[in-house]
Amino acid sequence: MEKFTGRVWLLGDDIDTDIIMPTEYLAFKTIDEMKPYAFSPLRPELAAKIRPGDIIVAGSNFGCGSSREQAPEVVKALGIRCVIAKSYARIFFRNAINNGLLLIENEELADQVKEGDEITVTVNEKIECGGKEYKIVSLPENLMEILDAGGLVKAMRKRNGLEG
Repeated sequence: MEKFTGRVWLLGDDIDTDIIMPTEYLAFKTIDEMKPYAFSPLRPELAAKIRPGDIIVAGSNFGCGSSREQAPEVVKALGIRCVIAKSYARIFFRNAINNGLLLIENEELADQVKEGDEITVTVNEKIECGGKEYKIVSLPENLMEILDAGGLVKAMRKRNGLEG
């Protein structure tokens, strides 16, 4: 099982795709150009503070709103290792998986952690924080194949012998 530790950025409920990647910045040609503006309607300073390996912990309905694919793409491009939320908007969930961004559902963690805490995730098994363990449900094998490959296109290229 893959295991990693990261610093927590805590967000609330109903973080929609307009907060994750505001409409006015979709005109940029690349995700790298969009990165500095991620989460800017809610926390303008956040994108600049995120470091590779950090983890977003959020409340319910993360990724609600429009189905823009740039939302999970920019979260991944910022270096976020995974998002742990109470629940996700279904289309965001699938867009995130298709882009190789690990999402974990957990009802308890958002109410137990503080921003800046370090947590350890054992993929498909548990989250450890402050001496407590939070069990997590395993993702199906087909979704893990997509995540392990770095996204749907890469997974299909690999499956079809087009990539090593």
